[in-house]
Amino acid sequence: MRSLFLKIFLSFWGAQALFLVLAILVTLAMAPTREISAVEASQKRLLAEAVQAYQAGGVEKLRDYLRSLAESQHVHSVLFNEQGPLTGRSVRPQFAETVRGQRRTADTLLGRINPHFQMLKVSMMGSDGHTYTLVTELPNGQNQIFGRVPVLGILIAVLTSGLVCYLLAQILTSPIIRLRKATQRLAAGDLTARAGGSNSSSSDEISQLVRDFDKMAEQIENLVNAQSRLLKDISHELRSPLARLTVALELARQRTGPEAQSILDRINQESNRMNELIGSLMTISRLESGASNSRKVHVELEQIIDEVARDAAFEAQGRNCQVEAEVLDELPVLGDPALLRSAIENVVRNATRYTREGTTVKIRAEVAQNGPMREAVIRVTDSGPGVPEDSLDKIFRPFYRVDDARVRSTGGVGLGLAITEHAVRLHGGSVTASNLPEGGLSVVIRLPLQSVPVTQTAVVAAVEGRV
Repeated sequence: MRSLFLKIFLSFWGAQALFLVLAILVTLAMAPTREISAVEASQKRLLAEAVQAYQAGGVEKLRDYLRSLAESQHVHSVLFNEQGPLTGRSVRPQFAETVRGQRRTADTLLGRINPHFQMLKVSMMGSDGHTYTLVTELPNGQNQIFGRVPVLGILIAVLTSGLVCYLLAQILTSPIIRLRKATQRLAAGDLTARAGGSNSSSSDEISQLVRDFDKMAEQIENLVNAQSRLLKDISHELRSPLARLTVALELARQRTGPEAQSILDRINQESNRMNELIGSLMTISRLESGASNSRKVHVELEQIIDEVARDAAFEAQGRNCQVEAEVLDELPVLGDPALLRSAIENVVRNATRYTREGTTVKIRAEVAQNGPMREAVIRVTDSGPGVPEDSLDKIFRPFYRVDDARVRSTGGVGLGLAITEHAVRLHGGSVTASNLPEGGLSVVIRLPLQSVPVTQTAVVAAVEGRV
């Protein structure tokens, strides 16, 4: 059993039911029926009357008395002395065994458990100096424990104990279930996830754990928000001096001679890279905070893929590379066209940047069924060196670089794939990377397709960002 709830519930219920059944059985074993109690109470009197009948009239008188006793009490009795039975005829072995102490009598626990030959025994010293013993066989089944078990009562007790154990298991596991759900939401990027520990007044260990989790989640949310605000503020602050630098650069071009143009071109190149970096930083900051001001509209994703493929193919001519796009189905989605284009474009640009010269980057887009949901699957493959297996899930992190020197040489700063991951997640999709057996990297973007047809007008919707 994988469920903690089932483990607690079934363990408690099994133990409780076992205790109840054993308690009922032991109580029944220790408490004989009223008929048996009446016979036990009258044993000494019956023995005295049987001895008196024997002494007064011999065996015949004793037989008449035992016969009348069987008719009135519905029991079979035999009178013994030191020599054996006094009825003048042979008796069944269980009577002799009871007299010799070889059989447990019905006034003991082991004797009551015996389903056959329930016997009672009582002895006395007669006036003639002989020891007389009266052995009585109880009516068949009258003292059997399992014949007197209250099945309905046990069933009610077991069901009641099951209800109590269910409520107890629910109380014990409900905070753990809430904690697990909150942990999953936090791991998925929802920094507002809480387990509800502040609403509980309990002071047990599990409640304290839930409250500690909420404090941890709140601290993480504050730290991430502070980092995002810092990144956003720095990006904004850098834009102003960068704009002034661009103006100063153009003035310098006008006032200097041809000999300084190469240096000014280098300054212009680095300035452009800085501008692109700041733009990427602001995009990352906006996506991480979920504060996108864009509207979600009906987007024909196949058109964006074709445009991105044409632009990438034009840029890849310098490395003698090609970009081929194969769109098999119509891909209507609801989202931000600019973000979706940026997400796909960053993956394709990354592929054209690292694929080997003279090779082809392939883009394949189609519709796939994922359970009850239909989704667009966009697969981008290249013929580059691939990525180490331990870095496949890290390349979508901001500023992560598999090879720092290589990435710097290509002009990348490690933000393109991070923007793709945030943009795709913002649209409820996912992006993964894997190495191809023949070499190269395959990046797969999955986006949920639009479930209902809409018009070409914009459909305003709340944009939910998940880090």
